[in-house]
Amino acid sequence: MTPSQDAAVLALADGAVFRGRSIGAAATAVGEVVFNTAMTGYQEILTDPSYRGQIVTMTYTEMGNYGVNREDVESGKPHLAGFIVKEFAERPSNFRSEESLDGYLKRHGVVGLAGIDTRALVRRLRSRGAGFQQRD
Repeated sequence: MTPSQDAAVLALADGAVFRGRSIGAAATAVGEVVFNTAMTGYQEILTDPSYRGQIVTMTYTEMGNYGVNREDVESGKPHLAGFIVKEFAERPSNFRSEESLDGYLKRHGVVGLAGIDTRALVRRLRSRGAGFQQRD
């Protein structure tokens, strides 16, 4: 089994578990799970400081298809704690690509999860929230 095919799990605070395959760094990530509905721009999302410490779920079906390049970053490094996608393209096909998304995530130590039902995850997040309760 190659690293991109290793089993990976997202476990939510409410007990829900989503099983998929690992992409990016082989590690554990902890953070608030949020979602983004953009169809493109995953590289900008990865490097957007407003996602610091969060695990971002992409709702668009396929990510990684155009790779990563130096021109499309928002800051010098990724800020999120994790990245979740439904379908993951192993090989980028854009002429501007300088690196695969998997390679970029690994190089920056960002944990990724692919192959889960992101629609079900987003419905859960929308109806139940991120699992945090405000305390008085």
